[in-house]
Amino acid sequence: MLLLEAERDSLLFPLQTVTGVVEKRHTLPILSNVLIEKNAGVLAMTATDLEIQIRTSTQANATEDNFAITVSAKKLQDICRALPDKANLRLEVNDEQIQIRAGKSRFNLQTLPAADFPVIESSGETESRASLSQKTLKHLISRVQYAMAQQDIRYYLNGMLLVLNGKTIMVIATDGHRLSFASAEMEQESAPQEIIVPRKTVQELGKQLADSDDLIHIEVRRNQVAFNFARIELVSKIIEGKFPDYNRVIPSNHANVLKVARLALLQALQRVAILSNEKFRGVRLVLNPGELRIICNNNEQEEAQEELEVEYQGAALDIGFNVSYLLDALNNLTCDSIHCLFGDANSSMLLVQPDDASFKYVVMPMRI
Repeated sequence: MLLLEAERDSLLFPLQTVTGVVEKRHTLPILSNVLIEKNAGVLAMTATDLEIQIRTSTQANATEDNFAITVSAKKLQDICRALPDKANLRLEVNDEQIQIRAGKSRFNLQTLPAADFPVIESSGETESRASLSQKTLKHLISRVQYAMAQQDIRYYLNGMLLVLNGKTIMVIATDGHRLSFASAEMEQESAPQEIIVPRKTVQELGKQLADSDDLIHIEVRRNQVAFNFARIELVSKIIEGKFPDYNRVIPSNHANVLKVARLALLQALQRVAILSNEKFRGVRLVLNPGELRIICNNNEQEEAQEELEVEYQGAALDIGFNVSYLLDALNNLTCDSIHCLFGDANSSMLLVQPDDASFKYVVMPMRI
């Protein structure tokens, strides 16, 4: 039975959109599959790992009025990718197999019943709504996602705090050693809401969002958040738990201010990091009026040192940090210069952009 005739890209692009959430190894075989449905002239593809579900739809020519099948997401994507550009594909179903035909190529794949596919249903009424441009949310995510924890036993750190407050949207991430904060203004007000979005959802959003003014609509429901944009719906469970009070973590009384060109500091740190201890990644910042020395040592008694002329009139300071934490922030900023605010050698550092309160980055010191 002929299900569908389509050009390669009209199948490949939606497949590439949804397969990012498919787990390579899963105890439930159907979670390796993509659900392909046709209804009223609309072709939809859905993938899930039970925590996140992503669905995209497109107009399609299909011979069957309505159908629903599931097939291996990775195998179907690999087949489509390997076929020539503009190849015409015919999808036919026969018993428990689907055949993909293109020119003289034939591929037979096993299917599983669409009725067994675990679709994540809406968890109830929407508690809060927000809309903003895709590029704004993409920008916010890029500012903080590197600070999320990975597989921390404090499960509430393995994600990003999303705060809606009137016309302001804030995103915060921390792994306990550093904290990143970014905010933006929205055109319309939203009901106050704070949720923790899982790490995988944040990363998937960062990949899928376009650098455009087209809107993304956010709906917060009970235990669930949905993002709708560009014919894509991404639904995710929310992490339960109490996120750290970020306002208490961000210092407000540091008197020693270092003003430095972002690129010069980034390149100097990249150079000295070559000789840093591979396990601890420590770097020393030695500050004196008008001067910054950056020093890295390793277990082989090797040392790298850089000197920068900087704007600094504060107290003499010798403080250590994880160099990777500094590089993460500097790599994800685009401003020409930054300000680093210090207390003493035992206090956290606050990194900000001049005349811009929408980004703050806090790094705890380390003993070297």
